[in-house]
Amino acid sequence: MSTAVGRPVNRVDGRCKVTGAARYTAEIVLPGLVHAAVVGADIPSGRVTAIGEERTRAADGVLSVLTHENLSRIATQPPLLPSLLGTAAPGETFFPMQDDVVHYAGQPVAIVIADSHERAQYAASLLDVTYERTDSTTTIDEGRAAAYEAETLFGRLLPARNERGDVVTALARAPVRVDVAHHYAANHHNALEPSATTAVWYGEHLTLYDSTMGIRASQLTVASLLGVPISHVRVITEFVGGGFGGKALTWPHVTLAAMAARHVRRPVRLSLTRPQTYTSNGHREEQEQWVSLGATKDGLLTAVRHEKLSVTSPFDDWAEPATGVTTQLYACENYLGFHRLIRGNTMTPTFTRCPGESLGVSTLEVAMDKLAYATGVDPVELRLRNHASVDDRGNAWSSDGLEECLRTGARRFGWAQRDPEPRSRREGDWLIGSGMSVAAYPVAFFMPVQQARVRIYSDGSAVMQSGTQEFGTGSTTVMTQVAADGLGMDIRDVTFESGDTDLPNASASVGSMGASMVSAAVHNAAVELRRQLVAMAVADTGSPLHGADPSAVVVHGSRMSLDDTAGAGESYAELMRRNHLTMTEALGSWTPPPMDTPHGLLTFGAHFVEVAVDPELGLVRVRRMVGVFAPGRVLNPKLARSQLMGGMLWGMSQALLEGNQMDPRLGRWGARNLGEYLVPVNADVPDVTVEFVDVTDTVVNPLGVKGVGEVGQVATAAAVMNAVFHATGRRIEKLPMTPELVMDPPDTPA
Repeated sequence: MSTAVGRPVNRVDGRCKVTGAARYTAEIVLPGLVHAAVVGADIPSGRVTAIGEERTRAADGVLSVLTHENLSRIATQPPLLPSLLGTAAPGETFFPMQDDVVHYAGQPVAIVIADSHERAQYAASLLDVTYERTDSTTTIDEGRAAAYEAETLFGRLLPARNERGDVVTALARAPVRVDVAHHYAANHHNALEPSATTAVWYGEHLTLYDSTMGIRASQLTVASLLGVPISHVRVITEFVGGGFGGKALTWPHVTLAAMAARHVRRPVRLSLTRPQTYTSNGHREEQEQWVSLGATKDGLLTAVRHEKLSVTSPFDDWAEPATGVTTQLYACENYLGFHRLIRGNTMTPTFTRCPGESLGVSTLEVAMDKLAYATGVDPVELRLRNHASVDDRGNAWSSDGLEECLRTGARRFGWAQRDPEPRSRREGDWLIGSGMSVAAYPVAFFMPVQQARVRIYSDGSAVMQSGTQEFGTGSTTVMTQVAADGLGMDIRDVTFESGDTDLPNASASVGSMGASMVSAAVHNAAVELRRQLVAMAVADTGSPLHGADPSAVVVHGSRMSLDDTAGAGESYAELMRRNHLTMTEALGSWTPPPMDTPHGLLTFGAHFVEVAVDPELGLVRVRRMVGVFAPGRVLNPKLARSQLMGGMLWGMSQALLEGNQMDPRLGRWGARNLGEYLVPVNADVPDVTVEFVDVTDTVVNPLGVKGVGEVGQVATAAAVMNAVFHATGRRIEKLPMTPELVMDPPDTPA
């Protein structure tokens, strides 16, 4: 009987967060704690020729200065490509301060350790580093001629090329053809909490307090790089102030903190400054994408060609996979998708919320809007006509729901009242437009076995444990709900513990997989312990349930009873006390399905957006957003709605505000803080409606959970772009759509 799952339960960690009791990594206090400050390279390419340390070492409170000349060497090189497959997961295969070579601006070249954060930062500013600069490549335009086609993506997890049929011939013969070409500026994560690590050695054992989305990834990576046994490294993460992908992999500063602590033989806290997060945690790369569609006159697709070009680092073939959804979202016999890369002087890009698909599907959805106008088919109807009933391998979806998402969204938005003619609606100085797009995100299974452990005590309380982490998404809350239902207990009697690698194995929470994967292990652990206690009761001659069929016993409110016998039963606590048990426990595990499971695995949704555009000033105001999603079973609608709303607003931000450019003269990012890198504030946020479509999924995991972390952001930018076109009659081909791009040319008729 479900009593907690599916309810809009308030966050169990809410009180400690709003009262200030929650401790984040940079707030961990340890005896003898000292502080480390990173000095980043000022040039994008070249080498360090000299480091003048005199003024730094003379500054008050300085304990040590580490450079490539005195930092110990790592035990092993980072793996060939970053991984999250239960092995070391470095953010890049390069580790700094091992020689004098500089590969990108911001690369750590020195660490200053002092007795306070302020003294460390000040002393670091006194360090005199001189360089010999060499030619660099930091933008697409600089490296376009040297672009090459990638073979694999995402640490060799995915192919970089998908192809079926004959796209060239199909496009040439198509009665209708549309083409779009988009340029997308780089994005940064900008978590409220900049990354930080506190490291302390106890003899040969290391404890790390790390702001991470994957405590196991931090443990495995640091153990590998330092050459110490995994059992000697413990990672603790009490709270994380946002991650968005930038804290999924383990970046060099984590290991550098451990190396600094070993060097000075004291606990060391290394906190990145806000500007350093732009060059220390990866980013969403600058990219260009092209989509060409061939179709019949009534809008049925005959060909899709999708190409992406982006800048990667000098040492890793990294690109967000832009074609993973576009290859299967719509039924089409002829498809070609591929990725080209430019080796640039930048750190390796990384997962950024809704990696790949936020912009990959956006490009496709703008092309679909353009096709709707070319064929005269309503944009919603065009999607319905082309929606695939199977994936690109011919497998039926594990669950669908897209048609209902589209129809529900259109009804809630009032799409039927829309005049499709661009520039047809005006309110004073504002042109009003509406646009829509389809959202879909992969349901991925490339993580190892998930585990959880549960204990019930004789006082009637229970503790569920798993080595996952809470980074603001509400995982602690939903896991408490899942555990309570699995045990048949009230949620107030259950505590969920996480954030410690000493707890049972769980993977990094990335790619909308956290809730689906960890909840499966939590559910299995709870069900196993409930089974054990029921079996104990029916075998106990002193129990009212003695001799009963275990399958007939139900548990509610911690009380075991028979369906057909009101009052005949007992509580867990009564059973345990009679058997002199203070505590009993069970371990649960869940092995994800293989990646080649014979099912289509996507989470579907639909976006509808209304904008107001001032064509003289180039201002765009998003006035309404409606999102409808089919994410499988919703564990907590309040938290899921919040996640989806956050994704939608980030997609709006991608369209209108967020973007960073490299200055090719200096090889550095133009924006380095939140005063220059724009994100939406409350005044920018419109009315947002989020609805769910119920779909049952028996494939993805025992609870049918598909995840909501990413799909809310998929193609939201496209819905905004399509709405701006409807308002103005002009396609904007660059994101973000800054005012100078949006404003009408001087010769535009009023």
